[in-house]
Amino acid sequence: MSEKLVQSTGNGLHSSIPKLNVAVIGAGLVGSLAALNFARKGYEVDLYEYRQDIRTAELVQGRSINLALSQRGRQALAEVGLEDEILSTAIPMRGRMLHDIKGNTSIVLYDPCTKQCLYSVGRKHLNEVLLDAGEKFPNIHHHFEHKLSPFQEDAEAKADLIVGCDGAFSAVRQQMIKNYGFNFSQEYIEHGYLELCIPAKNNEFQMPANYLHIWPRDTFMMIALPNQDKSFTVTLSMPFKVFADIKTPKDLLEFFIKYYVDALPLLGEERLIKDFFKSKPQYLLSIKVRDFLKRHLIDRLITGLFQCNPYHYKSKAVLLGDAAHAMVPYYGQGMNAGMEDCSLLFSIISQTGITLDKALLQFTETRWRDAHAICDLAMYNYVEMRDLTKRVTFKCRKFLDTTLFRFFPTIWVPLYNSVSFTSMPYNKCIANRKWQDKILRNVFYTVLSGALVTGTALYVMHLQQFER
Repeated sequence: MSEKLVQSTGNGLHSSIPKLNVAVIGAGLVGSLAALNFARKGYEVDLYEYRQDIRTAELVQGRSINLALSQRGRQALAEVGLEDEILSTAIPMRGRMLHDIKGNTSIVLYDPCTKQCLYSVGRKHLNEVLLDAGEKFPNIHHHFEHKLSPFQEDAEAKADLIVGCDGAFSAVRQQMIKNYGFNFSQEYIEHGYLELCIPAKNNEFQMPANYLHIWPRDTFMMIALPNQDKSFTVTLSMPFKVFADIKTPKDLLEFFIKYYVDALPLLGEERLIKDFFKSKPQYLLSIKVRDFLKRHLIDRLITGLFQCNPYHYKSKAVLLGDAAHAMVPYYGQGMNAGMEDCSLLFSIISQTGITLDKALLQFTETRWRDAHAICDLAMYNYVEMRDLTKRVTFKCRKFLDTTLFRFFPTIWVPLYNSVSFTSMPYNKCIANRKWQDKILRNVFYTVLSGALVTGTALYVMHLQQFER
């Protein structure tokens, strides 16, 4: 069934008005959370989803990559009273377990100082919990198998505010770009991903469970996250041209023997062949906001991205989550950033006396820099995971960051910690890292200069003694 949404003519409604009718498009993680937040404020909420209800559907279409829940997502869940319920079944991941090409492993803890960790959560389970929580509110009305359409086909619905939480290929955004002043472009990155599985064996994990497992291989990699059923969700990320070179089961097994020899017996040859060839590699893209005046001056560091600006249209519509800023999944922040959108939006809406149009404008102005920053960080972390983690320089920097964080925890917060274990704005996380880099460079040059001066002085003294 298709729905055509018609906005009402109300302008500048105060956040305290309980009769605001809100249509949330997309009943995924961010949409379900946004609906809960609006309902808790007394608004009437219609939650639309083009798919079946995932709680009753036999097969859930779409990505099923496991998710890494971190501080930003935890805070958003805590605000609607669901953090403890989610954490009760989540699997803590205390660090990265790196698998080299010979099958040797090493561990890099996320936070050796304060022992903070990420949590592996199932996308479907988390979505079900959010939808179940929404069922308890009489002012949330669920509409499954309802697709947003620009044409009046089967039904028409009215709303004061439309909230687009319908993902990277957002139908709401497609309508917003028709308005003057909305900037939009898209590109795909050259890397795709394919999902595999390491099954449980004798009802136990085949690898240590409390780690994010990574097989870094320079230009590509494989990662594995633990599941509640003792299996691992495995994601193989590579350039499409590498995928294209694997045409037969023989090619596939030879590839894994060369690059992932320790993972092959865990995956199982038959299951690997079945999983690899049953579907095609999936595309990845990234959505970034550009400032109106600076959008053409920013260095285009990422090879694949969506660009859209702004996130809202007057007091009528707003984009949250992937609809506004989809990113590659390599920092594990896509869900967390989307949930943080909800926290930010509702903290703004809750301001005394603010009007809806001003609240949405403030949301765009506050959020776009941080969204831009995390899109860049997500792509950087792909490079780090597939390549830099193997390098001595990376390990030295990790040791130095950990040591300084241990002695100066309020001053020196490593980049990964600030992104994953705090609510520091993403843009400030990058600025903080640049400040740290500058300090370390200055110290290095000072030490090097001192060593050169000392060495030169000793050499001169040695020559003087020799001449005597």
